[in-house]
Amino acid sequence: MSFNLLEGEIPVNLFNCSRLFDLELDSNQLGGGVPSELGSLTNLLYLYLGQNYLKGKLPASLGNLTSLMQLSVTGNKLEGGIPNEVARLNQMVLLTLSVNNFSGIFPPSIYNLSSLEMLNIFSAGFSGRPNPDIGTLLPNLQELYMGNNHFTGAIPATLSNISTLEILAMEYNNLTGVIPTSFGKLQNLEVLQLHENSLGNHSFGDLKFIDALSNCTQLLILSVGFNRLGGELPTSVANLSTSLNELKLQMNHISGSIPHDIGNLINLSKLVLYGNILRGTLPNSLGMILELGYLSLDSNRLSGVIPSFIGNMTKLETLYLNNNSFEGPIPPSLGNCRRLLYLYIGCNRLNGTIPREIMQISSIVHIYIEDTPLTGSLPNDVGRLQSLVILSLANTSLSGQLPQTLGKCLSMEELYLQENSFVGTIPDIRGLVGVRRLDFSKNNLTGSIPEYLAKFSKLEYLNLSINNFKGRVPAEGKFQNSTIVLVYGNKNLCGDIKELKLDPCIVHAPSMMKKHSSLSKKFVIGVCLGMSFLSLVFIVLLSLCWFMRRKKKKQQETNNTNFSTLEVFHEKISYGDLRNATNGFSSSNCIGSGSFGTVFKALLPAEKDVVAVKVLNLKRRGAMKSFLAECESLKDIRHRNLVKLLTACSSIDYQGNEFRALIYEFMPSGSLDMWLHPEEVEEIHRPSRTLTLLERLDIAVDVASVLEYLHVHCHEPIAHCDLKPSNILLDDDLTAHLSDFGLARLLLKFDQESFLNYLSSAGVRGTIGYAAPEYGLGGQPSVHGDVYSFGVLLLEMFTGKRPTNELFGGNLTLHSYTKSALPERVLDIADKLILHSGLRVGFPHAECLAFVLEVGLRCCEESPANRLAISQVVKDLNSIKERFFRARS
Repeated sequence: MSFNLLEGEIPVNLFNCSRLFDLELDSNQLGGGVPSELGSLTNLLYLYLGQNYLKGKLPASLGNLTSLMQLSVTGNKLEGGIPNEVARLNQMVLLTLSVNNFSGIFPPSIYNLSSLEMLNIFSAGFSGRPNPDIGTLLPNLQELYMGNNHFTGAIPATLSNISTLEILAMEYNNLTGVIPTSFGKLQNLEVLQLHENSLGNHSFGDLKFIDALSNCTQLLILSVGFNRLGGELPTSVANLSTSLNELKLQMNHISGSIPHDIGNLINLSKLVLYGNILRGTLPNSLGMILELGYLSLDSNRLSGVIPSFIGNMTKLETLYLNNNSFEGPIPPSLGNCRRLLYLYIGCNRLNGTIPREIMQISSIVHIYIEDTPLTGSLPNDVGRLQSLVILSLANTSLSGQLPQTLGKCLSMEELYLQENSFVGTIPDIRGLVGVRRLDFSKNNLTGSIPEYLAKFSKLEYLNLSINNFKGRVPAEGKFQNSTIVLVYGNKNLCGDIKELKLDPCIVHAPSMMKKHSSLSKKFVIGVCLGMSFLSLVFIVLLSLCWFMRRKKKKQQETNNTNFSTLEVFHEKISYGDLRNATNGFSSSNCIGSGSFGTVFKALLPAEKDVVAVKVLNLKRRGAMKSFLAECESLKDIRHRNLVKLLTACSSIDYQGNEFRALIYEFMPSGSLDMWLHPEEVEEIHRPSRTLTLLERLDIAVDVASVLEYLHVHCHEPIAHCDLKPSNILLDDDLTAHLSDFGLARLLLKFDQESFLNYLSSAGVRGTIGYAAPEYGLGGQPSVHGDVYSFGVLLLEMFTGKRPTNELFGGNLTLHSYTKSALPERVLDIADKLILHSGLRVGFPHAECLAFVLEVGLRCCEESPANRLAISQVVKDLNSIKERFFRARS
């Protein structure tokens, strides 16, 4: 009855079939629990209940099935522990408990099932230490799957006593110590998967097991990536089984060079060594591995040229050589790799032109050749790449006109051509209807912006900044959403979209025919003299007005502020409307408080959705300036990771007092602060779960991206000056949105004296623990200060500790606390909520946590000059995020 659509619970009357010996109900839609009556089927030999929706605990009556040889409950929602009665099933050959929600220590009773040939507890939820005597207790094992659990401690050396062992998989745990060299005794071993643990000590000797594995002549897969393995890559790696199909040593601390005899591994289809510190050139023998389909050597320190022999690898589908020090030309022989899907060779020192031969690989999907000093133009043959989805040639010094054939790349979704020297107009790409991201910024492109771009329904990002475009910017379609369109730095553009801050387009009347050409010179001179006199009078009056205005008191200037900065927002709203929408600003509608006011949830008559209303406390010193700073900062900027300011209210309340409020888009998932520290939140507002490791990394990328926009891509650089978890709000999808611009500064308009006065009047210099140290010494606001705050934020997000935690004092700070633990003790300082939620779903952890925290440390260096640039932070975090995904492939 397997592979049907059976629903409901397992019927109890089924267990009246006392002579039943084979019950297969797997791959259905059965729910409920596993009935205890199952124990009455004492003749049962085979029981398959996997791939259903069963929940609850396994019944103790399973122990009555003493004839049972095979039991599978994989892929359900079973929980709790395994009943001790299972130890009675001494005929058991196959036991599969994988992909469930069991908990607690892996039951010792299972180790008594000495007949077991296959034990699968992958992703079952168990913890504890593997039994050191497992090799003695389970001598008949052929397949052992213990991956994606919470096991700690060492790998039992007694496993090497199981001469029948073919598959050993203990990946995605927190195992420590060395990989036993005695594994060389496992003559039948085919698969060894130990990736995503904490094995090794970043030292010489960590890779000795490779010498021993040379004796395992049946070995097909060796995967030990994402550990702490150090030392030089031994030459004995070339002596591994010639049957080896996959060799994965990525994300360790392996040094040395790739052995010259690596070509001995003639059946390799996957060679994955990225994220180490390998040096030297690619050995010629690598070209002898003609079965290679996946070659990943990126993020090392490899040098020399990209050898032409790669063209001999005609089965190659994925090539990652980016982030190294390769130099010389891109080999035209790459065009022989007709199965190539992914080509990543950027961030090197390559030169020369892009070979036309690459444009003949019709299968290619991704081309990344960014950040390397090429020459020449983009070949016309690019139009032959009908399967191309992503083309990134950013910052490659390419020049010339963009080929019209770009419009034939009909599968294109992302096109990055920024920071080059392209000239001419944007080619006709109206056929790229599926495109999501286009970046033509920082080139020398001219002409008008094509109207058809406004009709690209899937467009998420369009950057045309810093070029020489001219004419009217389209006002329809996607151009109405200024959060995704950037056009600054084109002085000859005009348009009617206020958010883009363009000059209005002027329609010139036809030239008037010359008339009255017989005007006398005297009349002309008289008119000129009259105009001159009137101009002089006007200048004198203007000077008098200016002088009178200068005499007004500064307080009067502040209180008499005109709110022209608000004119760019939607229709303003009255005090009465806000009062009604918040139930009289009741405490039940209050959702938080900030530096200068209180935030309420409201449903306005003009809005379909709930909004957030920030009411300023004008009695607080600096509140009015905070209000103006927030309006000034947000009036012209748009980004998907900024909280959207909808409108503002400048009015008088019912008591005759001044009233100021800002109305924002509502963020239903609250602040990042409440997710990081749920124990401090009232139970009614507390998140129902914790943020996973990947979700935190996504949020970090979101925040870094919006900071890059503020620091680099705005008309004028903007420093937020108060970055902290409570100012980062999350929407339904947990996308991060930066808020609270009350301290933000437009840096090109910055005046140090006024800023210091402002901080003094506001009573703050950012927030203690997050503010850059130079602010405490009277330093001016800068993008470096934001980077410092972001670094502290990263450390808090991944350690779970605030910078003001009571643990810190004297010489111990969050920075020094983190630095002292990296990289060896990263799991000791990591937020335990991450370890609980992240490892269960198999996300990379130890090494990637170390990389993220290292970025945080480099952001919050004491000296501003030593901090990372925010653009580099974005690249680093995206690279780490990419490795999270790739480690699972």
